[in-house]
Amino acid sequence: MHTLVFLSTRQVLQCQPAACQALPLLPRELFPLLFKVAFMDKKTAVLQELVHTWPFPLLSFQQLLQECAHCSRALLQERLSTESMQAVILGLTARLHTPEREAGIQPFCRKHALRVLDMTGLLDDGVEQDPGTMSMWDCTAAVARTCIAQQQGGTAEPELSLPVPVEVRVDLRVNRASYTFLHEALQSSVDSPLRLCCRDLRAEDLPMRNTVALLQLLDAGCLRRIDLRFNNLGLRGLSVIIPHVARFQHLASLRLHYVHGDSRQPSVDGEDNFRYFLAQMGRFVCLRELSMGSSLLSGRLDQLLGTLQSPLESLELAFCALLPEDLRFLAQSSHAAHLKKLDLSGNDLSGNQLIPFQGLLQAVAATLLHLELTECQLADAQLLATLPTLTQCVSLRYLGLYGNPLSMAGLKELLRDSVVQAELRTVVHPFPVDCYEGLPWPPPASVLLEASINEEKFARVEAELHQLLLASGRAHVLWTTDIYGRLAADYFSL
Repeated sequence: MHTLVFLSTRQVLQCQPAACQALPLLPRELFPLLFKVAFMDKKTAVLQELVHTWPFPLLSFQQLLQECAHCSRALLQERLSTESMQAVILGLTARLHTPEREAGIQPFCRKHALRVLDMTGLLDDGVEQDPGTMSMWDCTAAVARTCIAQQQGGTAEPELSLPVPVEVRVDLRVNRASYTFLHEALQSSVDSPLRLCCRDLRAEDLPMRNTVALLQLLDAGCLRRIDLRFNNLGLRGLSVIIPHVARFQHLASLRLHYVHGDSRQPSVDGEDNFRYFLAQMGRFVCLRELSMGSSLLSGRLDQLLGTLQSPLESLELAFCALLPEDLRFLAQSSHAAHLKKLDLSGNDLSGNQLIPFQGLLQAVAATLLHLELTECQLADAQLLATLPTLTQCVSLRYLGLYGNPLSMAGLKELLRDSVVQAELRTVVHPFPVDCYEGLPWPPPASVLLEASINEEKFARVEAELHQLLLASGRAHVLWTTDIYGRLAADYFSL
């Protein structure tokens, strides 16, 4: 329910020209709520003027667009309005092109001028496109264009009239198509009053030299995550990039993929590159998340994790061909007692891996919040044998089991036993093998992912699972097969 202050603020903003004129007369304590209401109701003229005259050193989307005492709506969890986002950019541009003495902030001393515009944490693109909303990439592009235009426009004003520099914090997504544009924006912002500061960098399918060039332009004090996707670096490419990554001493999250050489013909150069990579990994002091998806780490997990200076809280080892000794090492390492998130997807846990896996679960039970086991070839027998250990993870919030050959009976047993996990909110389960026609046994993961199911049978399964949840008083727990709509939570949100 909205407060009286919120309703009054909404009423004040109905007439935008009058509201813009009244801004200098309003208490500055109202500006945060004015910003949220103007953003929510697309009062773009007011929103632009608010940014133009913002009286605080910080304007943070994460603070202003979240649930508050006056309004329970969390805008940052939605795709943001293109109109409102453009109004913010226009207000920032106007501020940069207006001398401070004319910017409408003269009642406040220079220390109150806007110093940081934090636009991080926007909802990512997802799978649906909506022309009325602005994605993280669209926002990044708009800010980048402003950086370039500001540098190209220059200034002929005296030094005392120059605007106070504004640091704009953003999350950057870059691929081959956008690389040149973003590289120019980062270069332009170095000596510009609008300084682009990247918090999270996600580079997809980017040549090695371009990745290095971007890393050289980023502020080492601001970056918290580097995510290199679909780059297929191999050990040789990684050995070139990793020293540039290692200079970010405050880096908390490093996500790398496809890091391996040719296992059939191991070379001296490959081993040298791997040792060099390990040496560079030992330089990180703040690293808390490591993702090495689709990297060949068979029998080498001890070498990788043994070099790290601090325990990890999130570890993703999807499709890494792990061996029993890898799981045993992880269970006995210092990382196990700190892990909040663990992803072992794509590793076969059904044979001689099962007992080491159960030992690992026992080691992480006290802290684990998020467990991803997609396509691990876990059938009913393996799941039932693991349930006593799995249910010891009493703080678990998310369990991913998609792509495993489980039957309806196995899922029902899991549902009943998980009643002791009071924090559990989401279970992503596979289509039960009972719902397929003529399924080979044991079924390969590719068959489970691609074969058609009997929709009528599955509808009955869903209804029965729902009834079991209701009967156990856990209607709030989501059981779903929607792996794309329920992706694993980000480490920083845990």
